This record gives sequence, C-alpha cells and structure tokens, in this order.
Amino acid sequence: MQSVPAALSTGSGLRPALTGVVKWCPCPDPMLTPRRRILPLTRFAATSVSGEASAARPWLLVGLGNPGKNYQGTRHSVGFEMIDAIAKAEGIAVNSISFKALLGKGLIGNVPVMLVKPQIFMNASGESVGSLVSYFHVPLNQVLLMYDDLDLPFAKLRLLPKGGHGGHNGMRSVINHLKGSRDFPRLRIGIGRPPGKMEPASFVLKPFTRKEREEMDFTFQRGVEAIRILLLEGLNKSATFVNTAQPSQLLN
Repeated sequence: MQSVPAALSTGSGLRPALTGVVKWCPCPDPMLTPRRRILPLTRFAATSVSGEASAARPWLLVGLGNPGKNYQGTRHSVGFEMIDAIAKAEGIAVNSISFKALLGKGLIGNVPVMLVKPQIFMNASGESVGSLVSYFHVPLNQVLLMYDDLDLPFAKLRLLPKGGHGGHNGMRSVINHLKGSRDFPRLRIGIGRPPGKMEPASFVLKPFTRKEREEMDFTFQRGVEAIRILLLEGLNKSATFVNTAQPSQLLN
C-alpha cells in the first residue's frame, strides 16, 4: 500500500477563474509561480473539435508526481519524469499552466496529445485530471496515467487497459474525480520495495542512487517507445511490447 505523509495532501492554493483565459491566484510556493505563459482555453478547445470530433480529441498523457524542488528526482515523481522524457523526445514544450497543471500541446506522429503534470500534491491529482477530462470531453480510453508502483520490480513497466488504484493515493484521487470509473489505461513504473524495515512513505520520497538512475533512464526511453506504439498502433501492440521480458541494464 502506497501512502505519503499527510502534509503532502495539501493543495497548491491555485484557484481557477474560467473566463476565456485561465487565470491563477498567486501561489505561495515559488515552484508554482514560475514565469510561465497562461494557456488560452480556446487553443486546445479548437483542436479538440476540428475535423472528426472523436479523432481530433487529444490524448491526455498524465504523469503523477509531487511539485517542487524537494521532490524532483524522487521515486514518487517518476510520472513527472516520464512526461519529461516524452516531451524531450517529441519536441513538446510543457510550459503552460492551466487546470492546476503544467501542460504541453503537440503531436506524436499525427496524433494530438496534451502532456500533463498536475501541480497539486499527489493525493489531490484527480482535481486536475478530472477537470481536464470534463472540459475537453476526452474519452477515458484516451487518458493514460503514468505513475510509480511499489509492487513492480525496480525499473519495470506494465501497461494495462484499466484497473484499480492498487493503494496508490494519486490514482485513488483520479478515480474519485472520474466519478469512480477505472476504465482508463495506465503505465505503471516499478520502483521496487523499500529495504529492510523502511516505511513505504519514506522510501517513495527518496532519490535514486547513481546506478538506479541509469536503469531508470533506460526505462523512460522504453516508455517513450511504448507511448508511440500505443498512439500509432494501439494498446494491444504496446502492451505486448511493454509487458514482455525486459532486460535489465543495471548489471550490464
């Protein structure tokens, strides 16, 4: 069962005013008040309804994590790093803020996507995801969640078409804000079990060792390829790619 300290459940203090352009109240956390452009809602909305409505709606690729420098590079924020890897590989800038999230809009192949990094703490991630899904009318089978998993071996990936939260508080929040629906795909990123008697809540907030970082970077690249296959060839082919035996780079 994954959990984080209660203090991490605190929201960011962002309050949207949906009047054409999303505006945010000043946030006390300096990590959440960067010089980022405010995202006009109509830019995404126009893309989502042009041409054939169902085909034009973007995929939401959502990485879960905790915002702020204190949590960068920690196990609980590998979802953010997966988004960063996709953004770098596909040349998508994730530098707009709306719906309590950092967003980036672009294409993978010919498929429109929005890359999403909720900027409220993990346990409240569903507030951001639920609002985006509702506003853009995104079908749940086009909402991919990417997050850390204690029950997967370190640096392994698992792609599933649906499922429960598995004790992950971020996923619990997402499911709650999708009206209890679990029918959306998810890419689980294994972070392994805590050593000895270490509490999971402490373990997930620890950074990686140098060798673990090398292994995880390889996993992110594999994840990028899995996303491309998912969007361009379908979930079954991507799941076959992801869920087959994955060679470990750590011992090489």
